[in-house]
Amino acid sequence: MMAECVRTVYLTLMLLYLDLLGTAYTAHSIYPRIRLSHKELWQLNRTWVFHGHAASIQPQTMLLDEGHERLYVGAKNALYSLSLDGVNTHPREIQWSSTEYQIEECLMKGREKPECANYIKVLQQYNQTHLLVCGTGAFNPICGLVTVGNTGQNRQFALEEDSVMSGRGRCPYDPNSPCTSTLSRGELYIALYTDYWENDGALCRLNNQTYTRTERDDKQQLNEPKFVGSAVIPDNDDRDDDKVYFFFTERETDAEGANKAVYSRVGRVCANDQGGQRMLVNRWSSFLKTRLICSVAGPNGIDTHFDELEDVFVLNNKDRKNPEIFGLFSTTSAVFKGYAVCIYHMEDIRAAFNGPFAYRERAEHHWTPYEDRVPYPRPGSCASKVNGGGFSSSKEFPDEVLRFVRAHPVMYRPVLPQHGRPVLLQTESGSRKLTQIAVDRVQAQDGHYHVLYIGTDDSSVLKIITIYNKDTDTMEEVLLEELQVFKEPVPIKEIIISPKRQQLYVGSEVGVAQVRLHQCDLYGSECADCCLARDPYCAWDGLTCSRYYPAGVYTKRRFRRQDVRHGNAVQLCNGLQIDDEQWHRAEERFVYGVENNSTLLECVPRSLQAKVLWFLQRGDEKHEVRGDERVIVTSHGLLFLRVRSSDAGVYVCQTVEHGYVHTLLRITLHVLRGEKVESVIHRVNDGEGDKAASCPHSSLGPLPGPSISPRALVPSSLPGPHSRLWYKEFLQLIGYGDAQRVEAYCERVWCSDKKRKKTKKKYATPAGEKRGKGRGEENSHRAPRHTLDT
Repeated sequence: MMAECVRTVYLTLMLLYLDLLGTAYTAHSIYPRIRLSHKELWQLNRTWVFHGHAASIQPQTMLLDEGHERLYVGAKNALYSLSLDGVNTHPREIQWSSTEYQIEECLMKGREKPECANYIKVLQQYNQTHLLVCGTGAFNPICGLVTVGNTGQNRQFALEEDSVMSGRGRCPYDPNSPCTSTLSRGELYIALYTDYWENDGALCRLNNQTYTRTERDDKQQLNEPKFVGSAVIPDNDDRDDDKVYFFFTERETDAEGANKAVYSRVGRVCANDQGGQRMLVNRWSSFLKTRLICSVAGPNGIDTHFDELEDVFVLNNKDRKNPEIFGLFSTTSAVFKGYAVCIYHMEDIRAAFNGPFAYRERAEHHWTPYEDRVPYPRPGSCASKVNGGGFSSSKEFPDEVLRFVRAHPVMYRPVLPQHGRPVLLQTESGSRKLTQIAVDRVQAQDGHYHVLYIGTDDSSVLKIITIYNKDTDTMEEVLLEELQVFKEPVPIKEIIISPKRQQLYVGSEVGVAQVRLHQCDLYGSECADCCLARDPYCAWDGLTCSRYYPAGVYTKRRFRRQDVRHGNAVQLCNGLQIDDEQWHRAEERFVYGVENNSTLLECVPRSLQAKVLWFLQRGDEKHEVRGDERVIVTSHGLLFLRVRSSDAGVYVCQTVEHGYVHTLLRITLHVLRGEKVESVIHRVNDGEGDKAASCPHSSLGPLPGPSISPRALVPSSLPGPHSRLWYKEFLQLIGYGDAQRVEAYCERVWCSDKKRKKTKKKYATPAGEKRGKGRGEENSHRAPRHTLDT
């Protein structure tokens, strides 16, 4: 009981604390401004998907090759070469399956048949003409070289059979095992589990002569690591001083060896480390690690830590020595699930490695800074001219240095993020998980912005910008778009970005998708629409919302309006706010309702972050409609549960976003008396009704042309058989003559699949329902909108 009470109190305090997290962040909506389904992306020509020949190609790793203009994809039993212009056009394939003997041996070891395939886990650019490829090989790893030819000879794509060799130490056994690799100057640096049972996690380097790795069974170096990312980052112009950085999570241990908290780490080794001569032979003589902190300060000095590193992205810039490191973190708490993105600068990472070493006498003691003498050369440093040039190789380092680095692999100071906290925080409840991150640095008119592309476990990619306000020390998150990249709700496994081509390449178990980073004309055809979008890729050029180019890129450009930081359309777009001209030139619609029946006045703004306001206009007076128990303001529009004759009038739908008020629709509602409608319906000839292809009404939505709620047309007391041809008579009553199109619409909205098949040949499919073939993508269907444009 006591434990349950404590847990309840803790949960209550945590929920209260989560409310306080917003104090360091400006208020933001959990909704994206624009949400696009997979079908909408496809119809907009913004995405292309490669599914391969198998039902599930299960990509494991991807490699972007801008020189050959190809995207290489390591998948299940195959390696693909896809065009960067269109991933589903002219793909090339190398089949590399496990042999029957390998599969039989794998099954005898107790593995399931799907595990016994060859999953490509390592894919690196070996040189200008070859790729290094390694696969699990039915729990017997194998590697080989794939020839891709010189630049321009992109027709070459073949596995060199004589290069196939054992992949042990180069590739994990288990297809689900985490690993990360990078290749530099012909040497493969890889973090993986090297054994069948996944007991030996190691950081390794392989070349033709040597095999260097971390110590076996040394929990001080690595303890149950989960490897996430790696990169070679130079410290200076001396290439002998280059470092390889590994990002991973691991567990702390206590005196009894029991596992404790999960920590995120950055580890570092010298790229030219050869190990020691008498001790640490073929072992790293430079391995050090420290903690990556991503947390939010709370009351009473208690921080909420995001300790589980999900993904890492290294954003390179002109200065290769100082890329920005983006980490996507999650919580390890069983009470709540949250995600955060933190940015780290290389100068802070280097400062942590150049700071004091950590020391503790026993496992149950706290870490303290090591204050005794540190041997020379400094443990963890490289044999290079920058460090004095006294040693040509790590094999010449004194044993004292090697003993020290083996006993003190942990640094005392952690690495803190930029601004001391996350740039992105997601603590909303829900089951959605964030899985991958890629980042683009974009120059806008009012500065540079990081555009974050974050993959989820339900096929979506979130496009987000973060804005730091120095004056208030707050962070604003702007969720620009939510893109459903795949039709099926599957986890995003990998994201690769090509700023050069302005494309995103996204991998999941069902295939590889290519998505354009932006589509400016989607935001609207007015200056305010473009400015309110706050998309750093886009600006209003006087005529359209189009791609923003920095000054000097194109000399002949019209005046551009863009305000990413504030989205102040009122100021930028000449104050075109509410005025009589805008009020009266808004789109007009007519809706007919029947007394005592439900009627929907539909108005769905393009921006999901805009607030919708309704006004009733009678003469020169305008009154806001706030809703009550009979009239409900919904996300789809104004819903009258029981419409009255007094409700007739002109309704105006407006949106408010960042202070800008925009009139979207003027809807004239006509309310018809129920007796008049019923008399019209009762005049329907039952014989004529039997000839019609009709279905019982089952959804609420206005018909095309003069909009009208189907439910509103039929009084609730009317028996079912009388609903056969009621709408033809009624359309004549309200002056709408295109009955054939209405029948097609009703069949599409209401009919079951069985009845739809019977009538699909009778009526042509409305425009927009089907696209031309040839893009390798089948149609996906969504529930029809309440209004069909005519």
